[in-house]
Amino acid sequence: MATSLRAKRAGSPPPAAPPSSPGGPRGRRAAPGGWRSALYRWDVKAIPYVFVAPFFLTFAAFGLFPLLYTGWLSLNRVELGGDPTWKGLENYTDLATSEFFWNALFNTFTIGVISTVPQLLMALGLAHLLNYRLRGRGFFRVAILAPYATSIAAATLVFAQLFNTDYGMINGILDWTGIGPVDWESSKWPAQIAISVIVTWRWTGYNALIYLAAMQAVPQDLYEAASLDGASRWRQFLSVTIPSIRPTILFTVIVSTIGATQLFGEPMLFGGSVGISGGSGNQFQTLSLLMYEKGWVTGALGQASAIAWVMLLLLLLIGGVQALVSRRNRTKLGG
Repeated sequence: MATSLRAKRAGSPPPAAPPSSPGGPRGRRAAPGGWRSALYRWDVKAIPYVFVAPFFLTFAAFGLFPLLYTGWLSLNRVELGGDPTWKGLENYTDLATSEFFWNALFNTFTIGVISTVPQLLMALGLAHLLNYRLRGRGFFRVAILAPYATSIAAATLVFAQLFNTDYGMINGILDWTGIGPVDWESSKWPAQIAISVIVTWRWTGYNALIYLAAMQAVPQDLYEAASLDGASRWRQFLSVTIPSIRPTILFTVIVSTIGATQLFGEPMLFGGSVGISGGSGNQFQTLSLLMYEKGWVTGALGQASAIAWVMLLLLLLIGGVQALVSRRNRTKLGG
C-alpha cells in the first residue's frame, strides 16, 4: 500500500494488471485446429476439385468409358443384337489382310494430302494479304470465315450439284473450254479432288485467321531491319514471316491432318446413295466411312471397333510426331 502511494506521488504509472487467460471472458477465441480452421482447410483444398469435377465426370461418361468399351469390343466378335464372343486380336489381323481397309487407309491419306496442302498454302497467302493495311480488312476477315460457319451438309450438297456429271457447272465450264466433261463421281481421282475442294473451301479461311493472328504478333522491328537491308516483301515473307510463325504452321498441319483422318461427312454426302461405301467402287471411302459401314450396315461391331482403335493409334502417332518436332524446334531456339 505504501509502495503504491509513493509511486502515485512520484507520477509513475501503476503496475499493469496480469493478462487474462485464453479461457477467460475477455480472451475467449477459437483454439488452433478447431472446427473453423478445419472447415477453412477443407474449403481451400476441396472446393477446386468440386469445380472441375463436372468436366471429369462428363469426360468419364462420354469419353473414357466409350473408349475403353470400344477397345474391349475390338477384341470380340460382336454382331448387332448378339452376344460378344472373345476373339483376341483376330479383328486386327483381319484388317491387316483386308483390301477394303488398305483401300480406305490409302484414300484417307490421298484425300488428306490433296486437301491439306493447297488449303494451308492458300491460307498463308490470304493471311499475308490481310496482314497489310487494306481497305475493308474487317469485311474480308469476316468473309473468309463464312465458309467455316456453313454446315457440312449444305456446303457438300451445293458442291455435289456443281460437280454433277450431267448438268454441273464445273463440267459446263470444262466443256466450254474444250476439255470435255469429267466423271466426278465414278472416277477415283476426280471424286477425291472434288471432295478435297469441299474441305479446302470450308477450312481455308479458318486457318488464314490463325495465321493472321500469328503474323500480327511478329515484331515490326524485324521487318524494318529486313527493309533496311534491301529485302523485298516476298523476301521478308520467306525470311521473317515464315520462320516467326513456324510453330503456328506446325499446329495447323497437325490439326488439318487429324481432321483429314476423321473425314466423314463430305464423302458420305457427296456420294449420295452410295456415299457410305465411298462410291460404287469404294474409290473415295475413308476410314470413318468404312468404320460406319462395318458397324451399322454390315453389323460387325467388333471390326468397326478395331478400325476405331486403329484410327486412334494413327492420331496418337501424329501427336507424337508433333511433340518431337516441337521439342526439336525449342532445342534449336534454345541453342
